[in-house]
Amino acid sequence: MQTAEQVGKDVPIREGDYGERVATIEPGGVEYIALKERHGKPIDLFWTWLSPNLEFATVFIGVIAVAFEGLNLWQAATAILLGTGLGSLSHAVLSSWGPKFGVPMMIVSRGPFGFLGNILPAALNGLTASFGWFIVNSVSGAFAVQSLFPSFNFPFWLAFLVIVVAQVLIATLGHNLIHVFERLVVPLLGIVFIVACFYIFINGNYGYSPKPVPGGWLLAFTAAFGYAVGWNPFAADYTRYLPPTVNRRMVGFWAGFGVLLSCVVLEMAGAVLATVAKTDFFNGIPTAQLQKAMPDPVYYAALLCIAIGAVAANAINIYSGTMALVSLGIREMGMTLRQRRAVIAVVVGVIGFLGGVILQAQVAPGSKYESFLLLISYWIAPWLAVMFVDYWLRGGDYGDESMFYNTAFNRWQGVVAMGVGLVVSVYFFANVFGLYVGPVPNGNPDFGDITFIVGFLLSGALYYVFNMNLRKETAARRASMGSRAA
Repeated sequence: MQTAEQVGKDVPIREGDYGERVATIEPGGVEYIALKERHGKPIDLFWTWLSPNLEFATVFIGVIAVAFEGLNLWQAATAILLGTGLGSLSHAVLSSWGPKFGVPMMIVSRGPFGFLGNILPAALNGLTASFGWFIVNSVSGAFAVQSLFPSFNFPFWLAFLVIVVAQVLIATLGHNLIHVFERLVVPLLGIVFIVACFYIFINGNYGYSPKPVPGGWLLAFTAAFGYAVGWNPFAADYTRYLPPTVNRRMVGFWAGFGVLLSCVVLEMAGAVLATVAKTDFFNGIPTAQLQKAMPDPVYYAALLCIAIGAVAANAINIYSGTMALVSLGIREMGMTLRQRRAVIAVVVGVIGFLGGVILQAQVAPGSKYESFLLLISYWIAPWLAVMFVDYWLRGGDYGDESMFYNTAFNRWQGVVAMGVGLVVSVYFFANVFGLYVGPVPNGNPDFGDITFIVGFLLSGALYYVFNMNLRKETAARRASMGSRAA
């Protein structure tokens, strides 16, 4: 069996010495992490994935289920639990791959997609993280800052700028600072949100019985899945520094549990918040509705934590978004990989700031947010299917892993399977009101939205058919050259 030391001879090694330093820009970009640079423990992943979900965008998933889809609290609970559970499970699996491969998630994606084919998921991931989530979370944080200091009459652009600068700075410095920041803010965010949730839960109307919209449960289920699964393309980015000898099952457990716990609790709080007397999520600033459910001191503390939570979420979005963009294979243009990653993070911040100022009313929770969540699930589900089937067929063995960095390594199977699954599922089953509704939900409203389910099954089946000899080829290579299947 090939060792991790031997793998380091076949792939580019990340430059520089980094260790556990925090106040420095992370060297390198998307290269393999050498053994001497590996550090950390599985429990670190719990804090890393707990903190970024302690924000208002998470709360609003529950609001969508009740206020917009017309579910009662028990129906909302099942949609939230099942949707979040699926997204958290896949996140756990992908997170466990980081210590083994030692490379970012979008570089692992080159295994089934090849160098050129991987442009499809990497570009979608870069756009989703660096611009989509960037704007969604930053706008929530900016609204919280405005509500926190009403007497100052902060213009939106200034409040937005404060949030953007903080999160870009953290993302630019890189991996270690992100882990430390997420761990440090957990006590503050955790305590405040526990108290805020307490007041929301005791003031909820548990007999609330609205009229559900056709297919409302499936739409709420897909929204909850879309939020949780949105973290999946980043999973290995935050585990690739862990030693290859670490207990990978515990790595997956803590990463998945961090997403599951934070999302389920806050999304259920959002569902109950929608039933609190005098809340109105169709008019005004969504974050201001929290004041109807709790005393002013708790409300203002919650607003502060919403702003901090937006930074915690977007530090991860920007960092992983830049990793995805770097993995596209853009030339250095005279810059080192360290400079290139940092510059892209700053550029993303500038573009995201301008986009957020222009589109604030279109992307913030309360407007087009649900559509954004549905669109995320549409592309990530087919990508996941290809990733999981490929890993299963190979038995987790990617040889010396040189394929991850070989620009001549190209595979049509991955991109075709994902592309066909994506196009067919979206065309027939998409249910994005105001943008596109496919013939199935248009003729059968109770279908809600099962696009991601169809896309996952179709892409997985196609990829399997395209690669029926892959298992035999992998076994033959193992016998002749060794493997890293462990």
